[in-house]
Amino acid sequence: MHLLRRYSPAVLAQLFWAMNFVVADRVVAEFTPLELTFLRWLGAFPILLLITLWIERQHRDKWRLAAREWWIHIVQAALGMVGYTLLLYGALESTSPVNASVISALNPAVIALAAVIVLGESIRRGGVLGIAISFVGVVIVVLLGGPSGPSSLAIVPGDLLMLGAIATWTAYVIISRRIQTPPITATTVQVGLSALMLAPVMAVVGIQAQPSTEGWWGLAIIIIFPSALAYLLWNVAVTQLGPSRTGVFLNLLPVFTAIIAVALGDALTVWQIVGGIIVLAGVYLTTRPGATVPAVDARAEHPSRE
Repeated sequence: MHLLRRYSPAVLAQLFWAMNFVVADRVVAEFTPLELTFLRWLGAFPILLLITLWIERQHRDKWRLAAREWWIHIVQAALGMVGYTLLLYGALESTSPVNASVISALNPAVIALAAVIVLGESIRRGGVLGIAISFVGVVIVVLLGGPSGPSSLAIVPGDLLMLGAIATWTAYVIISRRIQTPPITATTVQVGLSALMLAPVMAVVGIQAQPSTEGWWGLAIIIIFPSALAYLLWNVAVTQLGPSRTGVFLNLLPVFTAIIAVALGDALTVWQIVGGIIVLAGVYLTTRPGATVPAVDARAEHPSRE
């Protein structure tokens, strides 16, 4: 029971984020990606605000810190909430949720590579091998993961948009290391800023969607589970387990996405399964303890760099 209570927040966070891939794939036909992104964050903001006031009530200076870091939160809102979400929902118009989640599983490896380039961290040989293996898995999914498999090698626009989403999220994660605002407060501020950014655009283009009852239910699920509860549970998991151990649970995202998709009647291809396993193996090699060395330790190991 203790282990269940300890690890369940991280597991549930991945389950709820997986729901975003599958549910959004079904409602993106009723909302445009822009409408879905705006309504998602507009609906999630009051829920996250209540969660912030409850969970982080002990951080009395949280709003002062957020105000001091206003420009970083604007950049983060543009990258992580507006940019990533638009690219994801745009991708789901032409690729499957399973393909999208497997490609998204590449994120930890890309973040590790970006940390080497941008932050000066060092990556060991096993980490380099893991990144290469992850990319091979993604290539298999992108080229062969369609229903026709090897008989029709093709790259759909959605797969390319997911690669753009990964790049955007990587920038979001790298920049987030500079933020001192408490995590749930930072997320709430960025979600609110995202809705404010998109409001003028929506005022000009208007909301044209006329969703069915199922479409409204799908939007509600996206607002409550992937947008509010997943962020809450993820931050709880990071507090309990630490960021490195929590990050391992990101590998569950494509697994849960595949399970939910199959449960709702979608079909998996052999190449999606093969590519997904290869990606997860590569991510494990890249993110396992000792695969990368922080910048300070890297300079200690390689003093000639100074």
